[in-house]
Amino acid sequence: MRMGRLFWKFFLAFWLALLVAGVGVGLALRWQAENARETARERAEQSQQGMRGQFLLDNAAAALEYGGIEALRGWRGERRRPRMLTLLVFDEAGRELFDREFTADELARARQLAASSGETTPARLVTGADGRAYLLYARAEPGFARGRAPRPAPLPVWVPLGIGLFASLAFGALLAWYLTRPARHLREAFDALARGRLDTRVATRIGRRRDEIADLGRDFDHMAQRLQQLVDAQRRLLHDVSHELRSPLARMQVAVGLARQDPARLDAALDRVELEAARLDELVGGLLTLARLEADTDSAPKVAVDLTELVAGVVDDARYEARAADREVAFDGALEASVDGWPEALQRAIENVVRNAVKFTAPGSVVEVAVRAGRPGFALVSVADRGPGVDDAGLAVMFEPFRRVGGGEAPGFGLGLAIARRAARAHGGDITARRRDGGGLVVEIELPATGSAPLSPGSA
Repeated sequence: MRMGRLFWKFFLAFWLALLVAGVGVGLALRWQAENARETARERAEQSQQGMRGQFLLDNAAAALEYGGIEALRGWRGERRRPRMLTLLVFDEAGRELFDREFTADELARARQLAASSGETTPARLVTGADGRAYLLYARAEPGFARGRAPRPAPLPVWVPLGIGLFASLAFGALLAWYLTRPARHLREAFDALARGRLDTRVATRIGRRRDEIADLGRDFDHMAQRLQQLVDAQRRLLHDVSHELRSPLARMQVAVGLARQDPARLDAALDRVELEAARLDELVGGLLTLARLEADTDSAPKVAVDLTELVAGVVDDARYEARAADREVAFDGALEASVDGWPEALQRAIENVVRNAVKFTAPGSVVEVAVRAGRPGFALVSVADRGPGVDDAGLAVMFEPFRRVGGGEAPGFGLGLAIARRAARAHGGDITARRRDGGGLVVEIELPATGSAPLSPGSA
């Protein structure tokens, strides 16, 4: 199972919390060990005050008190020197009488120790045979107290517990803030969307996160944008429908008013009412088809549709209308193609495009309908006429509801091509239009094909 980015952020956060706690405990242990070593060093220094140090000071003091400096010098030459202990002898001026190297800190420490009241201090003030005061200091050389260091005492139980608690609280607070902040933005965005503010977006507030929460924010923005587009489209549709309904209803009212004023014109008024009623029926039928396309794509199951056979049937029906208007419809079914979809919606879409081409093609011309292969995995239904064509502005809006780009040459409400586009997109395809070389228009419906194969010669 593939782990998401949010999983890794949780994992790394807890891992870092444990790492910080471990490092904190390790530093505490190191600090305790350093303190233990420092204590051991101080204890080693104090060990100078033991038997060896005191023995050295006692003998040196006796030689100095009864024989003076010369006796001390002779005693130093005869004695067996204790290992790693050095006797320093300072006069009143702070000079070392045997020219040994020392530091000012050592001299100050010797004076401080000699002035203390302890009985085992490694320094002692002695009055020599010459009546002068001398400072004796038994200095421990490096390595005197070398040996097994004392084992540091175990840490108090509150130290690791405190470090772990602090690390968990810190990282828990950061993780909670990191997670609740975008969740709060999403909640506010949902509330705003529920209040009707369809322009609400959260991508800018979430920032440059790269995890499942950011993906949820982008999905919310996509949903909000889609809802805004649908609501805007419904509002435009309602506005256009109200406009289209107002005209025939107004003409029907005028016809009724004229019939009441002049009963002799009743037949003409009834004819006008009948005509406007037929237009209203056509308009309502187109709107119901648009609504049914949306409902069918949500509920009705798809079936396999033989696209070539379906187009051939539409062309046969269109030929009757075309020949009555001195026009012809030709069909080229050189490709067998199958589409998973809704037969009624596909037939209505292709029929609208073909009938529209028959309306606008020039008298004596031929509307060419063909089924051929499009880009990989798609079949293409092409309808080409020899009509007046459409300018760039018309090409941009000709598939929108209630947009008529043919002027006043043909009646209609501009719903046929809108129905065709909605049907094509409901099947995962699309519809496009372009001007034809030599005059006219080419409308192409591209649909995903589940199977296609060239027909054998003569089978079309």
